[in-house]
Amino acid sequence: MMVESVKNFVGGSWVEAKSGETFDSINPATEAVLARAPLSGGEDVAAAVQAAQAAYKSWRLTPAPRRGEILFKVAQILAERKEDLARLMTLEMGKILAETRGDVQEAIDMAYYMGGEGRRLLGYTAPVEMPNKFGMALRDSVGVVGLITPWNFPVAVPSWKMLPALVAGNTVVWKPGEDTPAISAAFTKVFEDAGLPAGVLNLVTGAGQTGETLVSHPGVRVLSFTGSTSTGLKVYTKAAGLGKKVTLEMGGKNAILVMDDANLDLAVEAITWSAFGTTGQRCTATSRLIVQSGIKPRLVEALVAKARSLTLGDGLEDSVDVGPLVNQKALDKVSGYMDVARQEGIRVLTGGRRADREKGYFFEPTLFDGVQQGMRVEQEEIFGPVLSIVEVASLEEAIDVNNSVAYGLSSSIFTENVNAAFRAIRDLTTGIVYINHGTTGAEIQFPFGGTRGTGNGMREAGQAGLDSFTEWKSVYVDFSGRLQRAQIDTDKILGES
Repeated sequence: MMVESVKNFVGGSWVEAKSGETFDSINPATEAVLARAPLSGGEDVAAAVQAAQAAYKSWRLTPAPRRGEILFKVAQILAERKEDLARLMTLEMGKILAETRGDVQEAIDMAYYMGGEGRRLLGYTAPVEMPNKFGMALRDSVGVVGLITPWNFPVAVPSWKMLPALVAGNTVVWKPGEDTPAISAAFTKVFEDAGLPAGVLNLVTGAGQTGETLVSHPGVRVLSFTGSTSTGLKVYTKAAGLGKKVTLEMGGKNAILVMDDANLDLAVEAITWSAFGTTGQRCTATSRLIVQSGIKPRLVEALVAKARSLTLGDGLEDSVDVGPLVNQKALDKVSGYMDVARQEGIRVLTGGRRADREKGYFFEPTLFDGVQQGMRVEQEEIFGPVLSIVEVASLEEAIDVNNSVAYGLSSSIFTENVNAAFRAIRDLTTGIVYINHGTTGAEIQFPFGGTRGTGNGMREAGQAGLDSFTEWKSVYVDFSGRLQRAQIDTDKILGES
């Protein structure tokens, strides 16, 4: 296979890194080199920020409906190129075609949704204290936005960030995950072909140092990060110390609660998809199964059979259910948790080892049983196809176990009891709650994000997605023709009445 040459996109031009240094993107199913991309340094980031600053002067003055129309064009081009983008994504990061197609579709949906904000971007009016005076609050752009995004959703996650940022009138410098430079460049090309002005969106590929430089650059006003908790907290500490606005979406340790009255067949399907889809490499993946004692034997038996029936392989093949982990480091991490499980006395019901394949970073879908609240495998994010089973006696205990971890992204409950469902909605302390559905599958019209160690209170998608990339401007229009002083003039009006 020919190695693809990827370039940075800065100021409307495709360019190499100024140092000439590159790094390789590896197909995780074959371990072959797929692409070679610029290893960007400080000069490259500075050039991208400078281009974004220059473009901001005119982009912020472009009428918002015109900005929205460009995003509609982005959606149309994405739809036309959906299959090609999906195949490239599978080649580069491994998940199966059904999932990469869904990844692109989320970007299409978000482009249409945020494109519509070009004719809305709602502010509000409110009554004011004085006569002949008008008050309103408007959303305003911020400036240059820096984005640092992961490899596991290399089109969807960037779209959740850059599309609201762009429609609000900001310009963007984007540093994607280092495992996915080729699909990131292909996504950027869509914006170029849609007619986005030069400098409004800039792409710089690279490793951790590239991201650190972007975080530190004084010309970047807002930082939006999705990735590991350890890296996210470093980004937050550094950026906040420089007075920047920061939005974080980090780890998860998501659970499905299964009550004795649950629809067993439905639960098995949902748990399997949520735990082993994307090879468990989602922030919303189910990594804990909190199951009530009565249904546990039947549920576990069905899950073991289902896990063993899954086909591992190259995600481009239609018969494949589970692709590879993204790289050797990820494979080593998941393998390392098998040692942790043995040390904690946990039973491996199925899986627990690297798949027997000549090439590729494949790990068998794994089920742990006998997991107790507080164990490392129950508390720590493994980020692989590993599901820990925790047995509980009651709904109350299940909710307590769910809420006891450091993360709070997504949770789910399977029950046929409407009272139990509404108690779960009230008491599960996660940013997303599902009833009779897995922990994955968020829709773009609702806020996405989590509590506790998952984030810092900001949300992506929906109307809330605009909050990270706008500032509120309060406007007062006094048409009385004289200076009105609130307290003095208010007292006078009240006295006259």
